[in-house]
Amino acid sequence: MAGRVPCGISIPQTFDKGPIDLELIRRFAPRAEELGYDSLWVQEQLIGDACVLEPVTLLTYVAALTSKARLGTAVLLTAIRNPVHLAKSLASLDQLSGGRVTLGVGIGGPQTPHEIFGIPRERRPQRFVEGLRVIRALWSEPKASVAGEFWRFENVAMEPKPVQRPLPIWFGAREPLGLKRAARHGDGWMGPGSSSSAEFVKHVGLLRGYFAESKRDLAKFPLSKRVYLAIDDDRARAERRLKEWFGVRYRNAEMAPRVAIYGSLEQVTGKLRELVDAGAQHLLLDPVFDHEHHAELLARAVVPKL
Repeated sequence: MAGRVPCGISIPQTFDKGPIDLELIRRFAPRAEELGYDSLWVQEQLIGDACVLEPVTLLTYVAALTSKARLGTAVLLTAIRNPVHLAKSLASLDQLSGGRVTLGVGIGGPQTPHEIFGIPRERRPQRFVEGLRVIRALWSEPKASVAGEFWRFENVAMEPKPVQRPLPIWFGAREPLGLKRAARHGDGWMGPGSSSSAEFVKHVGLLRGYFAESKRDLAKFPLSKRVYLAIDDDRARAERRLKEWFGVRYRNAEMAPRVAIYGSLEQVTGKLRELVDAGAQHLLLDPVFDHEHHAELLARAVVPKL
């Protein structure tokens, strides 16, 4: 695919009006790779009445359908997951995919029901950071040892390791403290789809300041943005359909016009260019309906112009 900014695309994962459409996934993933998308992405919603497939399981299936595109999570809420189990699952996925995994992680918001998962809400940031330390230790050390507040073990082996050494960990964050954690601990950052383009500009500015303070090299830290979008010359229809999806996925239909990009080809392309001009080095394009139509249209008429 031509174009100076690499673009990924989200895999169909939420099925709010019927059963899981396995044939859609089976068609979509290899075709998206053929069209030149550099990566295929999933997100996390473990509980709720929206029909959403579990992300690591879905990526494992997609790994068998593809051979080149990277496979990303945007994002896993690692603070509510056991890091030892997660390290094993993701190392296995990286092996099965031939080293194509990008782990996107997030801390979650105040609405995340930690208690359902048997995880205390207290000291959530510390648990989040320490859990990542556990994962990285198990991935990198022949026999890992961690002496933390939440996990303590010595000389624990885990094989196989990921193919990638290291497997990249991108942070999803929007609050200043989360962005500071991303600058300190992450290998890249993805602006969440629930943030607007204007907020993305603000977040990039904060990240640049945190990198200057830490003396890390921002040039080696990819800046990405998830973009919910819809291409339709009838903007009112596009907005209505986006609101329907946001009402199911986020329980907030009015979020759609605030954060999504929609309208004609020219309008969508122009808004995506603004994100690139603001510092996006990668875009995750997330058409939440008409997935195959959007994948073809974006690859042919939008991405080459970014």
